[in-house]
Amino acid sequence: MAGGAGGGETIMATREFAAHQAHAHAAPQGFIRKWVFSLDHKVIGLQYYFLALTAVLVGMFLSLLMRIHLIWPNITLPLLGDIKPETYLTLVTMHGTIMVFFVLTTAPQGGFGNYFLPIQIGAADMAFPVLNMLSFWVTALAFIVMLGAFFVTGGAPLHGWTGYPPLSAVPTAGPGEGPGADMWVISIALFCIGALMSALNFITTTLDMRAKGMSMMRMPLTCWAWFITAILGLLAFGVLFSAGLLLLLDRNAGTSFYVPLTVFSGQIVAHKGGSPLLWQHLFWFFGHPEVYIAILPAMGLCSQLVSVFSRKPIFGYKAMVYAMLSIGLLGFMVWGHHMFMSGMSPYSAFAFSIMTMAIGVPSAIKTFNWLGTLWGGRIRLASPMLFAIGFVSLFVSGGISGPFLAQPTLDIPLHDTAFVTGHFHLIMGVASIFGIFAATYYWFPKMFGRMMNESLARWHFWLTFVGTYCIFMPMHYAGMAGQPRRYSQFTELHYLEKLIPLNTFITFAAFVTISAQLIFVFNLFWSMKAGKKASDNPWEATTLEWTTATPPPHDNFGGHTPVVYNGPYEYGVPGAPRDFVMQNDPATVAAH
Repeated sequence: MAGGAGGGETIMATREFAAHQAHAHAAPQGFIRKWVFSLDHKVIGLQYYFLALTAVLVGMFLSLLMRIHLIWPNITLPLLGDIKPETYLTLVTMHGTIMVFFVLTTAPQGGFGNYFLPIQIGAADMAFPVLNMLSFWVTALAFIVMLGAFFVTGGAPLHGWTGYPPLSAVPTAGPGEGPGADMWVISIALFCIGALMSALNFITTTLDMRAKGMSMMRMPLTCWAWFITAILGLLAFGVLFSAGLLLLLDRNAGTSFYVPLTVFSGQIVAHKGGSPLLWQHLFWFFGHPEVYIAILPAMGLCSQLVSVFSRKPIFGYKAMVYAMLSIGLLGFMVWGHHMFMSGMSPYSAFAFSIMTMAIGVPSAIKTFNWLGTLWGGRIRLASPMLFAIGFVSLFVSGGISGPFLAQPTLDIPLHDTAFVTGHFHLIMGVASIFGIFAATYYWFPKMFGRMMNESLARWHFWLTFVGTYCIFMPMHYAGMAGQPRRYSQFTELHYLEKLIPLNTFITFAAFVTISAQLIFVFNLFWSMKAGKKASDNPWEATTLEWTTATPPPHDNFGGHTPVVYNGPYEYGVPGAPRDFVMQNDPATVAAH
């Protein structure tokens, strides 16, 4: 017993020492140390958030140019001129890369995760503040390098966001495959370094920095989601970093990791023995977990919001945790379903198909648990809840087409069509962005001390929700009708003539949906200055971020480390003075 007690004291002492070390820096006074090279996780979270906001505006603009070109291929745009077929492929490449890395990976994890993970577990800061600052600035540098690819000789690359060799591995393979492609690879490598530093920080903070009483099974599901996402990032981004280094060597050092003996423009290239499939395996071993890196934080947040705004405990808390862990584990076993077209053995294809179907089980558990939480709840349809329900809708709608693409016999005819574009935009792209919007409306009062305008938020929700379905559902039908993806122009193809009106409809829906995002941008910046003052707990939620001041002080809790007595979702507790019990309220009534 004495040994056991000593071990417990050692753990507590370690945590206290880590907490002290993590936040030994006092609140900075100068502008540079406070807002630029800050060590405060809250400021770093805001830096990540506004980096992602900049990136999403760039990415949306590129997608708009793509839609314009598909419908009016010969149009001349002011300032931009005409869009050539190779320019269209550049837009595809850069839109996909910017959205996947600098929006869907950056905002949910780097932005909200950095800001709220320490506060939700009762810590003063992240475990490694300097590493945290470095991870942001490396990510910001990666974004600058990525944008720089537009301005070098030959312009940005056209090899697609997946960067398949030999097109991406041979500098003479096409326009943009020179310095632009080098900058693309360097940017991805820098992003991986930043993501690896961030992942180490998240994992250490979650395991070592929790407040007294905050057991793992008392953590909010948002913290579980950020923790599992960090583990995925630690395992996946290292693989992509290695793959990117090999690609740089193939491009600049004459190696042949990915380039076989091949002919470009009538010239035999000075490579032999490489395998383009090696890149596909390495890329998709990162690429499929990346889907969950983008979507898991939104799942955790949706669980949080559904409970808060239904005024009910989350249905099946432990099942939700184990489902997220299962998704994280199975996510590393299904990368081959992106490669059914590569000529893999039918036995391998069958194994990947089975695993892909299996990953639908924990996803379904989460969906039914969300519905179970909503069932019989006293639902408050505030703007964060609208976006959370919208997330569930998009996740289910996009997920339904997943089992189709998990079957090799169906995937082979559908793979290079607009069907796949519609599928992954719904389940990974827009669903994750709905999670970002929900988080913004939910946590804005805590971050800035003011409420966002609810009327503008509802306009933003309905225009975005309806617009998203108008853009991406028709893509499924176009894909089944044979419309190829990555083609810059199909207005001259006789067999696709009947799809031109459908694509015109998609383009106009994109105009409306992208315009609706200006409502959000206006609401965001206007509310910072002129929004209604927020109380410390405007949503009557129970987690620790709502127990501290608004905005939180430098060390999050004003020198008073919270002690946790309850779970994160104690709503409707019989005998409690209010309809909710905060996590740091002493246990006066029997909790759920």
